[in-house]
Amino acid sequence: MQFSVIIPVYNRPEEIVELLESLTLQSSQSTFEVIIVEDGSSVRCEDVIEPYFPQLDLHYYFQENQGPGPARNYGASKANGEYLVFFDSDCIIPSNYFNAVMDHLDIIKFECFGGPDKAHPFFTPIQKAISYSMTSPITTGGIRGGEKKLDKFYPRSFNLGITKKAFDELEGFAPMRFGEDLDFSMRAEKANLRMGLIPDAYVYHKRRTHFKAFYKQVFNSGIARINLSLKHPGTLKLVHLMPSAFAIGYPLLILLAIFVSAFFWMFCALFPLIIATDAFIRTKKMNVALLSTIASLVQLFGYGYGFLQAFWVRIIMGKGSFHSFAQSFYD
Repeated sequence: MQFSVIIPVYNRPEEIVELLESLTLQSSQSTFEVIIVEDGSSVRCEDVIEPYFPQLDLHYYFQENQGPGPARNYGASKANGEYLVFFDSDCIIPSNYFNAVMDHLDIIKFECFGGPDKAHPFFTPIQKAISYSMTSPITTGGIRGGEKKLDKFYPRSFNLGITKKAFDELEGFAPMRFGEDLDFSMRAEKANLRMGLIPDAYVYHKRRTHFKAFYKQVFNSGIARINLSLKHPGTLKLVHLMPSAFAIGYPLLILLAIFVSAFFWMFCALFPLIIATDAFIRTKKMNVALLSTIASLVQLFGYGYGFLQAFWVRIIMGKGSFHSFAQSFYD
């Protein structure tokens, strides 16, 4: 079984080095090629990846900036593997990844699969806190690959595999700036592909390194959810409304505590206390637990306000698709 690993990269050469280094340590006996697509970066990675050409079946391509979906499609057009495996450039791949995938595919021949993400022990406390907030059932309902979830699992592009035949039939990723991976997985489901989660095929996903950039990311994710609901009617679930309810209700609770009764402070403190306790149990780090309360609040407010803005613009006002922070997404 041969895999084609496809990695879009944009102005993040230091991250691609870590990813490639992890791929050199794979224990699998399977063969895989690695295809890097530089999506119009002003800071290119072609020089820093040079040492990995002798170590990996590595291919590098450059295209003018078109976004992550078209970059993945371009990489797929150059691929030779039976399966395409997509990683984000800010991932580190455990040495047993492909063994886990092959063991599972020997039992269930998925045409499309995904895996969870975890925090690496060497991640910064903020990265670990953001990882917690993005994977905890308390904040996301476990929809990103956890064992407990409130919505069905859809493979995400940071860790997604699909047969090349099925990818071609789906005509690849849509040219959406945000939510393109969920759109892809929803189309895969509609095509009745055999699709599911491989729990042991996880990656270490660094995500963002500070809360400002994290807020921008989840704000656009909230916008994308409305866009996806219009493109795929019936996919909007109760769990997707919860961050918006929180983003409205929590400030109101604070106002009640300030202007009505100090008694309400007890309810204001309940959510951070639950998050900090759960994060400490999971990470065994007090600093990560405290930062997880901030990360969770940033996530819920960011996603919630993005969702509400998109609901107003697209549903109430009837305007077209949009996103925010286009020029400063990584700042």
